[in-house]
Amino acid sequence: MEIIQIVGFGLVAAFLALVLKEQKANFAFLITLMVGAGIFLFLIDKIGQVITMLQRLAVNANVNMVYVETLLKIIGIAYIAEFGAQITRDAGQGAIASKIELGGKILILVMAIPILTVIIETVLTLIPK
Repeated sequence: MEIIQIVGFGLVAAFLALVLKEQKANFAFLITLMVGAGIFLFLIDKIGQVITMLQRLAVNANVNMVYVETLLKIIGIAYIAEFGAQITRDAGQGAIASKIELGGKILILVMAIPILTVIIETVLTLIPK
């Protein structure tokens, strides 16, 4: 029931941030930042388990590990960009948050090019000439 711990931790932090926001906005933001990082650190072990399972499945399916590693990096970029954008938006900087999201999307596209190339080449070999 880890979700109950995460939600409880988040609700308590949200209440504290709301109370402090009136008097000390900087402390309220720091609480928000620390809680986000704390929840992320709480989930690191679970993320590691998922990565290990995906790697095991890829080995069993005889999939090239380069593609699996690239996909895992893409997923990591997506989560990190989303986390950074949310923190920035919480700080009231929506424009910067949008740029973080744009940067994440561009990095994902760049990393996906080798995979897209292989898919296109495979499709082209299947099409009769």
